[in-house]
Amino acid sequence: MKRDEAIKLVKDGFEQLEDALKQGKSDALMKYLSTISKFHSYSMRNLLMIWQQKEDATRVAGYRAWQKLGRTVRKGEKGIAIFAPMPFKKQAEQGNATKGKAKSDEEVQMMGFRVVHVFDISQTEGEPLPEFASVTGEAGDKLERLKQVVVQNGIELCFERIEGSAQGYSTGGKVVIEESLNDVHAFQVLVHELAHERLHHGDRRSETTKAVRETEAEAIGFIVSNAFEIDARNHSTDYIQLYNGDSETLRESLGFIQSTAQWIIESIESVSLSSGIAIAEAV
Repeated sequence: MKRDEAIKLVKDGFEQLEDALKQGKSDALMKYLSTISKFHSYSMRNLLMIWQQKEDATRVAGYRAWQKLGRTVRKGEKGIAIFAPMPFKKQAEQGNATKGKAKSDEEVQMMGFRVVHVFDISQTEGEPLPEFASVTGEAGDKLERLKQVVVQNGIELCFERIEGSAQGYSTGGKVVIEESLNDVHAFQVLVHELAHERLHHGDRRSETTKAVRETEAEAIGFIVSNAFEIDARNHSTDYIQLYNGDSETLRESLGFIQSTAQWIIESIESVSLSSGIAIAEAV
């Protein structure tokens, strides 16, 4: 696939997503959010490209990378085009009021992108890959790790009885979770409230509606839960609310969802568990 074809694929992918939301269909967005959960470290445009070409992809790698893992790409399989960074150096230019710009002896590091092709594991055959620890349907130690992430980021965390129907809330520096929730549900709600802490207590709050803020937090909760194979069906908010007739707002919102979900997932994976985390439990 050529570069201009790849760029068009990204553009078409976003327009397809936007059109689906205009028509009141959230299935396309749910599938896109599932793609983010599997490839959370990829850029938004690469996520759109993977989703457009193979929405059921679960793990991708290059041809030689699969060979190193003892697997080979099956004959006739079509690669999934993505953009890969391509750093290069360029001579800096010096400004001159009388002679215009002139070449400098210094070089500056630049970043370009080229199209490469990867393949999903379903397109390969060979040695089985090592099994990773699974937490399907269970929070395991992920809830404890998430609590640690919250506290280490200077956010007060409390588990207590909440009057009414709310299961949690955040106030900008403090998160409160309903004490009666089981671990799986508490994990989902805590991710949701952490998303609010990251996105919705600063200048951006006045630039978004409550519907958009809640939907962003719900989407992040779905992505993070799905990434750890934790059942996210409790989160059934209508994701269509992300679309309010403004393409730029939708694009910005999806960008915040992807980057925040990535940060939470990577923080959970890397945090060191400590027995001394400061959590206010109800007595």
